[in-house]
Amino acid sequence: MPAAEALHPLGEVELAVSGMTCASCVARVERKLNRLDGVAATVNLPLESAHVVLSSEVTDQDLVHAVESAGYEARVTRRRGATGTVGRDGDAADDAAPGGGTEPGDAARADGAAGADGAAPGAEYRGADLLRRLRVSAVLTVPVLLLSMVPALAFPGAEWVVAALALPVVVWGAWPFHAAAARAARHASSTMDTLVSIGVVAATLWSLWVLVADTLRPVGHGMGPALYFEVGAVVTTFLLAGRYAEHRSRRRAGDALRALLSLGAKDAERIALGPDGTPLRLPDGGWRTTAVPVAALQVGDVFAVRPGGTVATDGTVVEGASALDTSLVTGEPVPVDVTPGDDVVGGTVSTSGHLLVRATRVGEDTMLARIGRLVARAQTGKAPVARLADRISAVFVPVVLALAVLTLTGWLVLTGDVEAAFTAAVAVLIIACPCALGLATPTAILVGTGRGAQLGVLIRGPEILESTRRVDTVVLDKTGTVTEGRMRVVDVWSPDRSPAMAGVRRAAPGHEEEPARPGDAEAADDANHLTNAPEALRYAAAVEALSEHPIARAVAAAGRAAAEPDPETPLEVTGFVAHPGGGVEGLVRRAHAGLAPDGALNTRRVLVGRPDWLAEQGVTVSAEVRAAVGQQEEAGATAVVVAWNGAAGGVIALRDPARPTSARAVAELRELGLRPYLLTGDSAGAALVAARAVGIPDADVVSRVLPADKAAVVARLQAEGRTVAMVGDGVNDAAALATADLGLAMGTGTDVAIEAGDITLVRGDLRAAASAVRLSRKTLRIIRQNLFWAFAYNVAALPLAAAGLLSPMIAGGAMAASSVLVVANSLRLRRAV
Repeated sequence: MPAAEALHPLGEVELAVSGMTCASCVARVERKLNRLDGVAATVNLPLESAHVVLSSEVTDQDLVHAVESAGYEARVTRRRGATGTVGRDGDAADDAAPGGGTEPGDAARADGAAGADGAAPGAEYRGADLLRRLRVSAVLTVPVLLLSMVPALAFPGAEWVVAALALPVVVWGAWPFHAAAARAARHASSTMDTLVSIGVVAATLWSLWVLVADTLRPVGHGMGPALYFEVGAVVTTFLLAGRYAEHRSRRRAGDALRALLSLGAKDAERIALGPDGTPLRLPDGGWRTTAVPVAALQVGDVFAVRPGGTVATDGTVVEGASALDTSLVTGEPVPVDVTPGDDVVGGTVSTSGHLLVRATRVGEDTMLARIGRLVARAQTGKAPVARLADRISAVFVPVVLALAVLTLTGWLVLTGDVEAAFTAAVAVLIIACPCALGLATPTAILVGTGRGAQLGVLIRGPEILESTRRVDTVVLDKTGTVTEGRMRVVDVWSPDRSPAMAGVRRAAPGHEEEPARPGDAEAADDANHLTNAPEALRYAAAVEALSEHPIARAVAAAGRAAAEPDPETPLEVTGFVAHPGGGVEGLVRRAHAGLAPDGALNTRRVLVGRPDWLAEQGVTVSAEVRAAVGQQEEAGATAVVVAWNGAAGGVIALRDPARPTSARAVAELRELGLRPYLLTGDSAGAALVAARAVGIPDADVVSRVLPADKAAVVARLQAEGRTVAMVGDGVNDAAALATADLGLAMGTGTDVAIEAGDITLVRGDLRAAASAVRLSRKTLRIIRQNLFWAFAYNVAALPLAAAGLLSPMIAGGAMAASSVLVVANSLRLRRAV
């Protein structure tokens, strides 16, 4: 720690804690930390980490000292607070990179504590050390077991050979257990290692005493007196094997998050900028670039992304076009096309083109860093279902020690058989397994949240899992959630061939009156495949192309899409004028059209806008056209009229269409037992069209809801006895997301909505909501299975051991197997969909 340690009044601290082996260790560390004023700590065994929330001034030394007073080692890996973010070893993040930036991957990894890697200090070394001890112990234990259990192999003095082979195993091989037990004893506490160490030491000391004294008769071992060297050696080997398998499983459980966090680029190709902020070129036309660490990038910097390269940080495309592979960030396998003006996420890969990107977020503000924080925070927390296990684990070891003493005493009093009493007492010590209890919940959460990150589903905390089990109603915001959130042309209507349109070509040759095909997400389909678009669309698109209004952009895009399969002579627009609140106008002519026979220019004055505004401009708007506009508006569409030569020539209808995947998403939510409601501030007509498109009944549509009233609708459903989930994406959805029992925020939405949600759907696809519920429910089911096994194992095994029906060797094997089984069951979540 730095000498000049600053106080952090409010914030969060991540600690890497080493030396914990079971749920009792977790309970002890939590107790010590939570005794500090203003500290709320949650300790995670598989991650070997602690997440501390501070409500008053607490120094890093205070936190580390509290952990050390419990008998464990700790170091601060991250501190976040009002005074800024402090990195590993207390180094200020602002010192790590110019502009306060840190490398996205590093920021996320650090913020995830050692937990993100599943590693506290020295975790990799401990894994290698366990494997080395396991190999040596296994080699020595095999002859010990054979000489002890197979009479035909016995020979004079064999018991001394067994002792010589067993002692390295029970001393050096079991040293991690002895050291942990001694550390706990120094602090007047006990852990699972206490039980193991006492059992192994008792069996070994008993055997040495018998061997030296040679006072007891030989019983069924085919060699001298009744010895238990094989018990200590076999139990140690079994437990080392279990501990090593557990260590590997923990590492595998964090693979998903490690893969995600490793996406961050290490270096960036920064482009030199001129005084006006534009990229500078070399004399040969190339860009003036400098290779810099990603940590050196600041907001506003422009950097290059070459084909096959990784986007260094979040930004906006300035120049170029490419297809980005976003699968490891969003879970979506289809590449996303980006062009100038599109936002890109750091960690995605350019599969084809060359891009220039202007950085908009760096360091801990990037999407990748936020994902890392959310997932690590969820992995560090505790689900409510785990609280019972924690309470039991806190008193488990002392109870087992007492039970072992009672077993020894009971056998001596009732039978007087010292050997049977000793065997039963050692079996009780060996078979007790609070480790399985401690691993039951966090391993499932670790794997489940990691898998969620791969699927583009970020679960804010483990307590959310309980909410998904109870949810029976899901409220869907319409705009941007069920729909695409942007206007598209869905219909173009024109009167029968009127004098105003006489002689105007309406369709390409051979395609007269071809019906339009239904639209999909593509721009051409959204224009109903207007390959044979009426002249109204062509003229409107030409004029609207000069406007920045959302409706204008939609009309222009539809016109371009309709013209692509059958390009015509382009239209030129001059004299463009925008009338705010009314419409636009311009003079349109075909390129290279020359002059009319009378010598005039072949131009037409084209106006696009509201019927009333057109009438004000002297345009004749027939009753037929007004009726068409009214019909579209009653159906929830937005309609604009196109006019030229002084008369209305067509009506263009625009709508915010449903996402192509929304109907399937609603069906999946129904399959999960959820009743979907559609909530929107739009008109009833627009709401009903969107609801029918995705399969939501009219009765479950709530329209014309003001942003402030969305939370009230959720509260009303809750008052009816429903458990409500809310899916939204905008600032106006934040209150409803916070009010709902479960809030799911679309990752394509606003930061306010994402912060208010319990689950973030990174890729913005409503199907991810069903995936989130499925994954959460399966994770909760795995947790319950793990807890059932851990409880059932101890409830069944301890009485059998106390009754003398289990040998210490079998007890040791069963204990190791129980922990491995719990972790293996959790790993099934890696294949969850």
